Order: sequence, then structure tokens, then C-alpha cells
Amino acid sequence: MAKFGVEFVPSEPYWKTTFYAIQAEKKGFDYLWITDHFNNRNVYVALTAAALYTEKIKLGPGVTNPYLINPVVTAQAIASLNEMAPGRAILGIGAGDKTTLKSTGLEMHKPLTAVKECVEIVRRMTSEKSVTFEGDIFRTNDAKFLFKPRTEIPIYIGAQGPKMLELAGRLGDGVLINAGHPKDVSYAVGRVEKGLERSERGLADVDVAAYTSFSIHENLEKATQAAVPVVAYVAAGSPEVVLQRHDIDPEKAEKISKALRAGKWGEAFGLVSSRMIEAFSVCGTPEMCMERITQLLKSGISQFVVGSPIGPNVRKAIDLISEEIIPHFEG
Repeated sequence: MAKFGVEFVPSEPYWKTTFYAIQAEKKGFDYLWITDHFNNRNVYVALTAAALYTEKIKLGPGVTNPYLINPVVTAQAIASLNEMAPGRAILGIGAGDKTTLKSTGLEMHKPLTAVKECVEIVRRMTSEKSVTFEGDIFRTNDAKFLFKPRTEIPIYIGAQGPKMLELAGRLGDGVLINAGHPKDVSYAVGRVEKGLERSERGLADVDVAAYTSFSIHENLEKATQAAVPVVAYVAAGSPEVVLQRHDIDPEKAEKISKALRAGKWGEAFGLVSSRMIEAFSVCGTPEMCMERITQLLKSGISQFVVGSPIGPNVRKAIDLISEEIIPHFEG
């Protein structure tokens, strides 16, 4: 039986994101992921509100990064969330979005090392009395909490490139594969399995999720229009090897990236092609979405994440997914 997750971007007032979280839980979703970008509302404020108004859905950032947020602070935040929602907190960690990091003046320096050290620090901070850590990027000296964190918190590593996927398989309790096309997901699962070999675990021992840009509507054109802005960001941040896999011109992706950084939204969105929509989203009518999800499940994933934009109207899209999509994959 497939597990279903949903991603919300806290770009709207907190009460609206909280309403969506309540709706998602009632409609059968298992996981709630909230994105962490400095230009939206704070991820942990949004997660706290959602935790207070839900009872069983697992919830966490999808994903935070070690450049903007120090690992010790991330450990503090996720441990605090897990105290409010015992056993429900999950943590998504990734290297971050290049376009967003550039706008803050930060560089994605040694991403593999940064993520690896972040995972270790968070795990140790939430399980040990004090932590002294000497890494290539991060250091702690007798760092300790004045409260005792509850239970272990599953850490999911967000990954797209081959080395990060292998690291995710080696270290993660779960993997968030930033892809929605069968070619990309099949390749990614293979890389995750390579990492799992080094940890002496198998695919069944981790929760492997396809973290997709998703847009559903009974009308194909409306579903596609809603997907364009998110696909623009995905295309702009995709490694060249991924672009080449789908015959997408890297120069065109770079033009989209420059337009996004300059705030020229119309220009950026206008450069998004139908090939990009096909490669970087699960988009269309319920029947079309079910067909793509079926293909992805055959690749070895155990969780399918309905990511932004979800649909032209989020509330209606959640209803449509719960009525048409989730029941199809139950049992």
C-alpha cells in the first residue's frame, strides 16, 4: 500500500496553511511537508500551527538546509516540534535551493559534507547529553539542551544528484527524491540502493519518497498553467545531467534562473516548455496522474508526495486527490 504525503508552501496566511493541513489529515494523507525558504513564512511556525490542529499526520520541514539554519538550531526546532506532536515530527534535510541561496549571498559550499555533518549533529543533539563535534564545516563544543528530547526523530535526506542520493541511502531514515518522472526516479532509486549497500540495509528499510511538483484538475490546460511557476524553479535548479536526460537545453534553464533571480516572473514562466512540464511535474487529469503514479511506484518508491502547486485550487485539488487518487492505490 502506497503512502501519500503532501507539501505546502507557507506563502499564504498561517490559518490557510493550517486549514489545508487539517483537510489533508482528514482526507487520508499520511505525511505533511512544509517548505523552508526565507522568503515565505517561517517553516516551524507553520508546522507548530498545523501540529496543534491535527492528531496523527506526520509533519516536518521539506526540506531545511544547513547553510541558512545551523544544525544545532535545526535540532532544537525539530525536538521542540516533536515535544508538541510526540512521535509525529519528521525532519527533511537537503543542500538547499541554489537560486534562493544566491539571493542571500550564501554559496552551496561542499553540499555533501554539509548535509552529512548536519545529519550527524542533529542525531547526536537529540540523543546525547552533550555534543562536541569537529567537522570540516561545522563545530560544536559541549553543546547541550536544557531539556530532554522525546524519542528518535526520522531524518529524510532530500536529494537529486547521484552522490547526494547515495549519501541519502547510506545515512537517511528516508529519502526525498526531488523528481516526478519515471526516468529520474528509477535512476535515483538505483543510486539510493548503492548507498544502502554501504549501510547494510535494503530498500525496504527506508522510506523512499518521490517528492513531486504536482498539479491536478479535470481540465488539463488549467492543471498545466498552475504547474508552470513551480516547474520554472525546478528547471532553474536542476543539474545539467538531469536536463540532458530530458533533452532540455541547459542555456534555456540558465535563462530561467537569471530571470527568477531578477524577479522577472513573466519572462521566466514564459520560457517553461511542454518538455519541462513533462519532465519536472506530475500534471494533468486524475487519470493522467494515476498513470504516472503507477509508473513511479514500480520504480521502488514507498511514498508519493503531492508537492506544490497541487492544483489551481489547493482545497479542491486535495478533495480530488482524496476521492480519485488515494483510493485507487489503497489495499
